[in-house]
Amino acid sequence: MAHVICYYTGTGNSLWAARTLASAVGGTDLASIPASRKENKTIPQSSTVGLVFPVHIWGLPRTVRNFLGTVAESKPEYCYAVAVNAGQVSNTLVQLRRELREKGSDLSSGFALVMPSNYIPWGGPGSKEKQEARFAAARSKLSAIAETIRKKEVRPVEKGPLWQRVLFTGIYDMSYPRVPEMDKSFRADEKCNQCGICVRVCPADNITLPDGKPVWNRRCEQCFACLQWCPREAIQYGKKTPGYERYRHPEVTLKDMIGD
Repeated sequence: MAHVICYYTGTGNSLWAARTLASAVGGTDLASIPASRKENKTIPQSSTVGLVFPVHIWGLPRTVRNFLGTVAESKPEYCYAVAVNAGQVSNTLVQLRRELREKGSDLSSGFALVMPSNYIPWGGPGSKEKQEARFAAARSKLSAIAETIRKKEVRPVEKGPLWQRVLFTGIYDMSYPRVPEMDKSFRADEKCNQCGICVRVCPADNITLPDGKPVWNRRCEQCFACLQWCPREAIQYGKKTPGYERYRHPEVTLKDMIGD
């Protein structure tokens, strides 16, 4: 395989971006990063490797960081990344390039892709009009990214302004060790019917159902897949989420997420 895109997704934004990019480039396979790690799979030998993932707390998600050794071992000729974010990519792609270099590889290009936010504690994705505008802009940018990839152009990675990179990187560094335990604010309310979808969509294998209802086990990555995909909106985070709109990418289905 000449080109593989490895993706990490919680509510579908990154999966949609990976699919859209693969279709535009052509001759491309998709590989789920969480599934690859769970099954201890290596990346197929490819001349081009793409990484598509969401920005978490202004930096790399833990699962993506843990996958970078696998990327480096595959020794791609051209490696690029698309960091899906809600408007503040901050230092994420600089961090990715640095960590790849530490492992003996490199990042040939890195792009920030703005999509609707799934971080529901801050209110969610915004109006339908705002979401549609972001989808349209994302399609246009992915088309331009595809052209860059086909030509294997080496470009500086995209990044936020200096103040953002300093401030938000500091917050990321302080928060990162505590992220796994941030699931203490999740709970299932009386609407839970014990369907188990939350268990199946969690990319971190963080949820179990010991007595029928979900229990979070301190391996959280704050992707909010469990909350956003709950069909009864029974999963809450803190006190405000019962009143907030849920968000999943409209072109991604539950079947896409769980593979059935």
